[in-house]
Amino acid sequence: MAESGRDCSEVLIRLSAVKGGIVNLDRLILEDHPEHCIPETAKEGEEKIAPLKGGNRQVIMIMEKTDKGTEKTKPIGVGILFAVLAAALYAINSPTSKLLLGYMPSTLMAGFLYIGAGIGMLPVALFRKCGTKTVETKLTRKELPYTVAMILLDIAAPICLLLGLKSATAANASLLNNFEIVATAVIALVVFREKISVRLWFGILFVTLSCVLLSFEDVSGLRFSIGSLLILVACVCWGLENNCTRKISSKDPLQIVLLKGIFSGTGSLVIGLLAGERVRVLWSVFAVLGVGFVAYGLSIFFYVYAQRILGAARTSAYYAIAPFIGTFLSLLIFREMPPYTYFIALGLMAVGAWLASGDKPLFRRHRPSTEETEKQSRE
Repeated sequence: MAESGRDCSEVLIRLSAVKGGIVNLDRLILEDHPEHCIPETAKEGEEKIAPLKGGNRQVIMIMEKTDKGTEKTKPIGVGILFAVLAAALYAINSPTSKLLLGYMPSTLMAGFLYIGAGIGMLPVALFRKCGTKTVETKLTRKELPYTVAMILLDIAAPICLLLGLKSATAANASLLNNFEIVATAVIALVVFREKISVRLWFGILFVTLSCVLLSFEDVSGLRFSIGSLLILVACVCWGLENNCTRKISSKDPLQIVLLKGIFSGTGSLVIGLLAGERVRVLWSVFAVLGVGFVAYGLSIFFYVYAQRILGAARTSAYYAIAPFIGTFLSLLIFREMPPYTYFIALGLMAVGAWLASGDKPLFRRHRPSTEETEKQSRE
């Protein structure tokens, strides 16, 4: 129209009329067919459908509410930030737990770590209840199987990790924790049918090779370290637990952390006491509770939020930086020089973590531009 010499104001008026007609058409469709446009109204019966047909006000309110809900969708960057923050907080677990194992038995420590997570998050729950109007969806009976599995796996995993730490070095344990990527991704594929890209498969391969190398106690004799194998079992438990948590990640993350803290922690304590373990030094209880609040409570809290946005496999991939931070802290605290095989494994792990943390394809195919396509069609 503008090219044919029409006045600009006339063009704008006509565009405005078309826009207004489309908006009115949206509202008419929503008014006349609410049971098709809004599934919730069809479920709740004619009582809710009738008011919608009575006028535009209710329709407009529903449309505005839908728009606001769309605006609240968190971008991928926020999910990555939460995953990285969760990883950084968890990174202190291996070196500090290795230190505290000299003052507390492993199974009791596993219990106190999760109880520390639960106790530490209680003030957060009270603050949110009093200070904000955020409404989170609570867990229901439908999620009970995943919730029970999550709690049981969170009893088994830290016990295996701490038993493994008794004979494995903190640096080795930190790197081996990355096997959680492999376990999470493979379980997500086999059990929960999540897609795994070619890039992530290559990442899984490098991480697995690194873990195999780290697990050898004697490379020349091909003898595996029992401590390393126990840590790998812990990673498998956490990989399955990550996928169970993914299934309930749309629910209140704070409620999930509190459930883990109370039930997983209590379960480990009961097992430890029945096995004859006892607290040796009183101050170690408070130290372990503090580590549990940071490395488990806050870390799980941010991890669940990340899973909402990224999914189980991808969140676990970004979470892969935790072992590298843990490795640095372990070398700094214990001042142990690892063997040469450790540095080879470190390189393999770094490549695997880099591959796993990206969702982009390994090789980009050249896509012709619009100009190139037009040129080819002319030829």
